[in-house]
Amino acid sequence: MHRGILTMTTALVATGITWQAQAQDDGFTLDPILLNSAFRDERALLDTPVSVSVVEGETLDNRQAGDFQELIGDVPGLSIDGGPRGISQEPNIRGFRDEQIVLRFDGGRFNFGQAHRGRFFIDPDLVQRVEVIRGGGSTLFGSGALGGVISVETRDVSDLLAPGQTMGGRLSLGYSSNGDAVNASSTVFADWGAWDAMLFLGARQLGENMESGGGVEIPFSEIDLVNGLIKVGFEPSADSRIELSFSAFEDEGLTPANSSGNPGLGNPTVEREASVRSFRLSWDYAPPGSDAVDLSVLLYGEQLDITENRVDVSRLDETRYDTIGLEVTNRSRLDFGVPVDLVYGFEVFRDTQEGLRDGAPRGSFPNAEATTIGIFTEATMELSPQFDLIAGLRFDQYERDPDDPALAEVSETFFSPRIGFSYRPVENWQVYGNLARAFRAPSLSQLYNSGLHFPGRPNNFFVPNPDLKPEESTQVELGARFERGGVWQSNDRLSFAANVYFADVENYIEQIVDVPGGTTSSSNVDAQLWGFEAEAEYDAETWFLGAGIGIARGEGDDGDWLGSIPQDRLTLHGGYRPNDAWELGARATFAAEQDRVPAGGSVGPSYEVLDLYATFSPDRGPLANGTFRIGVDNLFDETYQIYPNGLSQPGRTLEISATFTF
Repeated sequence: MHRGILTMTTALVATGITWQAQAQDDGFTLDPILLNSAFRDERALLDTPVSVSVVEGETLDNRQAGDFQELIGDVPGLSIDGGPRGISQEPNIRGFRDEQIVLRFDGGRFNFGQAHRGRFFIDPDLVQRVEVIRGGGSTLFGSGALGGVISVETRDVSDLLAPGQTMGGRLSLGYSSNGDAVNASSTVFADWGAWDAMLFLGARQLGENMESGGGVEIPFSEIDLVNGLIKVGFEPSADSRIELSFSAFEDEGLTPANSSGNPGLGNPTVEREASVRSFRLSWDYAPPGSDAVDLSVLLYGEQLDITENRVDVSRLDETRYDTIGLEVTNRSRLDFGVPVDLVYGFEVFRDTQEGLRDGAPRGSFPNAEATTIGIFTEATMELSPQFDLIAGLRFDQYERDPDDPALAEVSETFFSPRIGFSYRPVENWQVYGNLARAFRAPSLSQLYNSGLHFPGRPNNFFVPNPDLKPEESTQVELGARFERGGVWQSNDRLSFAANVYFADVENYIEQIVDVPGGTTSSSNVDAQLWGFEAEAEYDAETWFLGAGIGIARGEGDDGDWLGSIPQDRLTLHGGYRPNDAWELGARATFAAEQDRVPAGGSVGPSYEVLDLYATFSPDRGPLANGTFRIGVDNLFDETYQIYPNGLSQPGRTLEISATFTF
């Protein structure tokens, strides 16, 4: 099926190249950086007292990414675990992993996370913007925001229409030498005034397995994917917007059952098919002149199905995970002697999971249901033109209900307060700080897993632990941020941000695999995580430079290092724009050896990787509607691993693509 869709999409691309082009004026601009997710409100970066990074637009497109490691893996404080197969990739922020991070796609939570099966089910070509919020965010986002929040936004009609345009299309075709991969996408979009709509169809097909450095094959990495999205928006009035979207994602191919490792004893090869269906229905209402009402309502749903048909013996595993949720958020500007910006609301979501093996319940992914209800409020008080005080509180109640009378139900409550400040000593500087409580409720699998984990000598079995306590953390963060245009010339911009943090975590959930004893279980331990992050960017229109650094540490109360802490990493990037049509750039990554590992753990080797790219976007002539990109990732064919995964990343890769708008 995927090959047929790819063929159809490629044909659309080839046809669209011959259509009459409408050139877009993409002149160089230095727009202010605005955030949408950090405070559930639109705020300028310098008014946002949390550690956050934004990657969007052309920056994402220039990466020609085939997975999320290539898309956002260089953001300070963030690494993408799981190895080179995109289907196993999961986020890691400051050593918090997987479900310790809230993932939001177009505003809706994506709560699935289970044993090497990945958390990113979206074509990178569909992504318009990613906000990475680092640090405890439970006051606004509830369970799971121990490490932070990753908010992914897909393309909208407004992102694609040129000024004065009411209807158009975008066609893209690309090739990657590593894996002999072809990717293609087509998008049509229109704005008829009160109505707008967008339809996206994309596919990525690998012709062979990828290779790591030195030409070493990454077995069973030939995974194909297809993704479709439709959005329809309606604005009955100037102050109201309703939007409905539906997306469908599928991937398929042969892969190890644990797709973050190599096949072998205890890791059989399976024929995998994954399907994710998502819907969003939102209503935004902001009457002009009203300080009391700026309302956002979102109803969302996720339906995930993964089937894994074992190749060597007859065995079919089915994994099903459904989420449905409702969020209501309002923003008010009040005056109690001092101006107060208030964000408040509630959310409720329910997760249902089912695991089957040959049609019977599968203990390693037990049938169970989770319900969470949260109420939140956060106030930003302007005590002076330079000084804001932020105070917030959230109350959550969650229940875990296993479909097994022998296992205990779980019902708990949690309060997540935060107090912080933002100080603007001068217009271009901000100093901020936060003291926050954050939590994560144990997942259904951590509470109730049972049955065979993996075969061996002896076989290894899960041991359920319904007595697991929620992970709780007290986090302190201090940071500074600078942003200014016209520093050395009228059209340049310099930005800089740095922060330090400390997180004291109670009941950190750690999975213990006892190979000699033949058991795998989850238990609570206490831990501390701390570190430093910084990033800087200078853009002078004709040239640009940037850097990012992340240094993280973490250890348990027993003095042993945590196994989730990423390598210290420095990234550098720069480029040159000789004219309006060309951009030439380079990215370099330097990761230190990770030798602060748990007793008996494997050391993560250091590495250095260099990527190059060039972009050509002519503004006149027969190709004026096109953007052409060429890049070389891992130029020196380095063999390297991203700790804590031991599987090597892809080696040297040539990437080329062409995108046409009309």
